[in-house]
Amino acid sequence: MPKAVNVRVTTMDAELEFAVQPSTTGKQLFDQVVKTIGLREVWYFGLQYMDGKGYFTWLKLDKKVSSQDVKKENPLQFKFRAKFFPEDVSEELIQDITQKLFFLQVKEGILSDEVYCPPETAVLLASYSVQAKFGDYNKEVHRPGYLLSERLLPHRVMEQHKLSREQWEERIQVWHEEHRGMLKEDAMLEYLKIAQDLEMYGVNYFDIKNKKGTELWLGVDALGLNIYEKDDKLTPKIGFPWSEIRNISFNDKKFIIKPIDKKSPDFVFYAPRLRINKRILQLCMGNHELYMRRRKPDTIEVQQMKAQAREEKQQKQMERAQLENEKKKREAIEKEKEQMEREKQELMMRLYQFEEKTKKAEKDLQDQLQRAMMLEQERRRAEEEAARLEAERQAALLAKEELARHAEDQKKSQEQLAAELEEHTAKITLLEEAKRRKEEEADTWQLRAREAQDDLMKTKEELHMVMTAPAPPLPLPPPPPMYDHLDDNSDSEENASTHSADLQTEGINDHRNEEDRLTEAEKNERVQKQLKALTSELAQARDDSKNTQNDLLHCENVRAGRDKYKTLRQIRQGNTKQRIDEFEAL
Repeated sequence: MPKAVNVRVTTMDAELEFAVQPSTTGKQLFDQVVKTIGLREVWYFGLQYMDGKGYFTWLKLDKKVSSQDVKKENPLQFKFRAKFFPEDVSEELIQDITQKLFFLQVKEGILSDEVYCPPETAVLLASYSVQAKFGDYNKEVHRPGYLLSERLLPHRVMEQHKLSREQWEERIQVWHEEHRGMLKEDAMLEYLKIAQDLEMYGVNYFDIKNKKGTELWLGVDALGLNIYEKDDKLTPKIGFPWSEIRNISFNDKKFIIKPIDKKSPDFVFYAPRLRINKRILQLCMGNHELYMRRRKPDTIEVQQMKAQAREEKQQKQMERAQLENEKKKREAIEKEKEQMEREKQELMMRLYQFEEKTKKAEKDLQDQLQRAMMLEQERRRAEEEAARLEAERQAALLAKEELARHAEDQKKSQEQLAAELEEHTAKITLLEEAKRRKEEEADTWQLRAREAQDDLMKTKEELHMVMTAPAPPLPLPPPPPMYDHLDDNSDSEENASTHSADLQTEGINDHRNEEDRLTEAEKNERVQKQLKALTSELAQARDDSKNTQNDLLHCENVRAGRDKYKTLRQIRQGNTKQRIDEFEAL
């Protein structure tokens, strides 16, 4: 039994390993990959490998894997990548997995600067990629520094602005917050809708020369063939839509394109290597086929896929609405719980205040009771003193009478008796005065005792009112939570025979509608405002001395009011012959 070959296929977000037989074809391996990842929109993708000479090449599906010039490694290494790009992602991409693979590949192209992206657009795109990864911004979860380890901007953009990583994070975070409520899948689509308006998006560039030997770039993309000057990959100078081309062929390094217009001469250019012409021919055939398919009614398979995607989207929207509902309910319960907790704290505070007031009233009552007892004791002492004085007065009166009798009986001398009488009279006067003062003092103490008694009664009444007042209602417990195809591996002469492909153009509708397209910024006022705000904000930190050639070209295009689609209209003006003549004159 032949020994199996180990193969590793790297997609944009996963590594897959297979053991294939020596007889396995490229299509069988490709089918195994797309089945594993659940991809049905297979027409955009291919398997890429590095050949024995160090060139990246697309795996031919109709040949055995083992017969192709894949670099000898164990396991054999392949990349699963988009080979062709849609014209309009929002209209053409059906499956979420297709959308995600394009998003990751386009993002990688922008971050590595293979696709030029101006700074303000790069920051806006970064905010969409953050939304696609993290979902809605949440300050409790997304603490400062949550983006520092993320690769979000091209190195060129960071170098051109005097901003720290923390300052870049702050700016991206502001725009991340703007996308609240956007699904991760929708954030990826918004990213692609803006990215597809970049001039270099989806373009394969090839070194070519015209008959004069002028070095130029040939750009092959979803809309046709464009010619660029060597120092400007952003602004094509001449364009040929796929609908104008009827045949593509090459012989050795000479490439010939025959226009639909029979009066026009052939469009001829030269590539530096035979393998380049093979790649150009493959890309032209694939892009032309997709260009024509887009301009015809959808096949039954595509109609079914779109219907299924719509159903899945509706289901997701319903699930999201349900989740939002549950979230709102939980938030309402949490708010109610917080409110009840606040009310409970308020009631507890009031209860504490009542208790403190009661304690104070009890203390005042004890003080008043003590005072009343002291006053009572003083009153008793005053009464006892008054009684003693009364007894002394009575004794003095008796003594007076006794002396009077003695005066009479003993017939003392009138002077002696008078003196004694005067003495006792003075003593009686003093005693009566003392008694009067003591009676007044007793009356005073009696009055104070009565006032104390009144205060005591009043305090008892207040205490009784406090103790008998209705207790504050206890807080209710919180309710329970409610959760309701060509061999391009050789440059040898035996492969230098003519290869040709006829391109069909019948049965298509509105074949040049792409010339009337608007960029996402023109269509979407919100995106337009965001880009303007970012341009203004970044201008303050920009170091113009670090501008690249592409930056200068982009600024010139903006100043002249040009964009991808306006340029497309401009470079396709005139008939095919005029444009071919223009190409020859470059």
